[in-house]
Amino acid sequence: MDVVDLREFYASPLGKATRRILAPRLTRAIGPLREQTVLGLGFAPPYFEALEAGNARLLAFMPGRQGVIQWPEGNRVSSVLVDEFDLPLLESTADVVLIIHALEVSDSPAELLREAWRVLAPQGRLVLVVPNRRGLWAGLDSSPFGQGQPYSRGQLTALLKEAQFSAQGWTYALRMPPSQREWVHKAAPAFERTGGWLGSRLSGVIIVEATKQVYAFSPGKRARRLVPRLSPVLLPRPASVSRDVTGTSLGISAGNQ
Repeated sequence: MDVVDLREFYASPLGKATRRILAPRLTRAIGPLREQTVLGLGFAPPYFEALEAGNARLLAFMPGRQGVIQWPEGNRVSSVLVDEFDLPLLESTADVVLIIHALEVSDSPAELLREAWRVLAPQGRLVLVVPNRRGLWAGLDSSPFGQGQPYSRGQLTALLKEAQFSAQGWTYALRMPPSQREWVHKAAPAFERTGGWLGSRLSGVIIVEATKQVYAFSPGKRARRLVPRLSPVLLPRPASVSRDVTGTSLGISAGNQ
């Protein structure tokens, strides 16, 4: 989905119900904001709008293939189109990184997480929202949570470990069916409570809170160098045949003479 599809989804009744369920959970995961820098990678504006930002700096980075919209409207623009593998930030800049609608559609999820590790401060926190591969939402193409690669808890654990993150908390949410029926949206809180008894199988998304492993180091961005496996050898010039303008051979001259 591009930004137009995502904006239309969150403007729909199903999208509004989705936001009402996920926004409080993400607000608790992000925690109280003071003068922090919060980076949203993917499509974070619907959830940024639920935060009490105060003096915090909210940055909405949207991947190139997805596209970008102006956010917020009527104020200084805080959204930008980026290469998700080369974010325009210095190392250890962000205090919190929220990744939503990005990891599951990335060409290289591990590289995306490593870039998030690079821009996070030493005590920074990662909040990751991904589709649950066991949930009903992963099979709905008309939802942004039905796009790309859904994940299980075990897959996310391995991916975070590879990217030098330590998972601190797991939350399963969005247990209501992905239906356009109004009664389903009104009953969303009841679905969330009932789904808690049934376990994680019905949840649409997995929310992971992780911290940056400060004892690890960033390899940085290094240019690849091509090293020949064989030593170069100079070859003698081949013998050449001289011809006149009529094409008649005049003789052979050796290349070394």
